[in-house]
Amino acid sequence: MEESQQKWTEIELLPEWDEEFYDVYTAKKHGKWLMLKTLKPAYKDDPRFQAMIEKEFDVRYNLAHSNIVMINDYEDVPGLGRCIITDDVYGDSLRKLIDSGKVDSAHLDKVCTQLVDAMDYIQRNHIVHFPIRPETIIFTENIGNLKLIDVGFDQCEHLSPAEATEDIYSFGKVLSEVLDHVSDAPAYLRKVADKCCNPDPAHRYRSVHQLRMALAHRSDHKFYIAIIAFLLLMIALLVWFSSSWAPAQTTPANQAISIVSCQ
Repeated sequence: MEESQQKWTEIELLPEWDEEFYDVYTAKKHGKWLMLKTLKPAYKDDPRFQAMIEKEFDVRYNLAHSNIVMINDYEDVPGLGRCIITDDVYGDSLRKLIDSGKVDSAHLDKVCTQLVDAMDYIQRNHIVHFPIRPETIIFTENIGNLKLIDVGFDQCEHLSPAEATEDIYSFGKVLSEVLDHVSDAPAYLRKVADKCCNPDPAHRYRSVHQLRMALAHRSDHKFYIAIIAFLLLMIALLVWFSSSWAPAQTTPANQAISIVSCQ
């Protein structure tokens, strides 16, 4: 048996994790479980798509975030051709959890925190990617950690405002679907989802920071009001202490005079 065939064993297609242009597999490399991502047969011989998968490897190879599936290598795999090799993510997609009625408040909490953290990281690194969907969000089996498996295919100098707000729209669609299946979710989260999904981008959250504040049920407006109120209180105290209504301060000299007078 050839060395490459000995190296790769137990290769299995994962249809539920397929992406638009890629098939996704699980496999063992030298006995270690990994995941493989390769072009669908219809695109394998097209130079445009060959360049696309190579570009995706180059872009994602240096990404490092706890909620993003990490890329390890790009190599030929017997029977599949050139593949992006990633860490194994053993668990269920958010789509599977929703369809099987198993999504709960713990998943909702991680969508509102870990998914937003991953989005923030992607935007700060100016990664261009396909819309975030329940199919590309995985919850690991043992600890239920959220992982994104389709996070970008290009990198640019700056993301346009339109690209940034599209992320927020995609998040809103995911959040709205999760809320449909979590009966005890806080009511304000539905308002957050509706604002994210507003047809007019100007009426959505302008940044991931604003979205994060809304999900935490806070706002910059309330924060600034609290700061202003504190400053006004400090100014009022200073004015009062310098006024004639302030209590007289007892100095050491005054204390001595008082003692002598008493004697």
